[in-house]
Amino acid sequence: MTLHRTLHHSHAWLVHYIRRGGRRIAQLGGKQPLAVIGATLVLGAALGASVQSGEVNALRAEIASQDAQLEDTRREAQREVNALAARLGELQAQANRLNALGDRLTQVAQLGDGEFDFNSPVGIGGHGPVRDMAASELRDGISGIDADFATAGGQLSVLEMLLFNRELDRNSMPSRSPVASSYITSGFGRRADPFGGGAAWHKGIDFDARTGDTVMAVADGVVSYSGVRSGYGNVVEIDHGNGFVTRYAHNSRNVVQVGDLVRVGREIAKAGSTGRSTGAHVHFEVWENGSVVNPRKFLGDKH
Repeated sequence: MTLHRTLHHSHAWLVHYIRRGGRRIAQLGGKQPLAVIGATLVLGAALGASVQSGEVNALRAEIASQDAQLEDTRREAQREVNALAARLGELQAQANRLNALGDRLTQVAQLGDGEFDFNSPVGIGGHGPVRDMAASELRDGISGIDADFATAGGQLSVLEMLLFNRELDRNSMPSRSPVASSYITSGFGRRADPFGGGAAWHKGIDFDARTGDTVMAVADGVVSYSGVRSGYGNVVEIDHGNGFVTRYAHNSRNVVQVGDLVRVGREIAKAGSTGRSTGAHVHFEVWENGSVVNPRKFLGDKH
């Protein structure tokens, strides 16, 4: 019931009782004048108090109704804010994931500093006028950003896989010396035999080394042989999984076993002079699809 209707009913009630009171006073008027006056005053005061009490109650009811509506509105607004906050948290988590993925791609792709920086702020601009944004627009905008993040994440994941595969291919390709700070003492191919004279075919290249120097894997791979071979002494062979196998011979001691996974640069043996050898050195061979090849082409311009 509205305040207007309440006042209307109060007015009708007042008129009704004034008329009844007037008739009663008229009946008593000729007999008891003082009683009539007293009754009139009491009736007027009672009616006035009743009207004021009704108005106050109506106002209180109206205010209580408005307070309830405001509380419902506040709760609904808070639920909306909480929902948007949850979506914002999800977007922040996706943004952090994309930043971390971008950092990994930058390292894998060996991009220079600042060339592809995910942490730098993006420049934006625009011009007025500016208006208030409706909640529905904000929700639609967040949903659009979520979809963009999902697309970008999928694309970056594919790029990461491609770069990772490229990195694996590069690391599994013989591309370094098996001995640090060394030089080649005997090349690949036909040479004079150091023992019996005459010509002999040398299947690898020899690197200068001292007994006990570290012999390193020249690429990632799995140890396919670790033991003694005739003429080679202690030998380690690594299968790189792409048709290439490398051999490291005349070691004083092997430090890996068959089945070991080795990374490029890892120590696999100690240099020595076991087998058919005139002194401490590292004999290094590269086999490609079952055929021995000149290792020098994998060493670049360093040797």
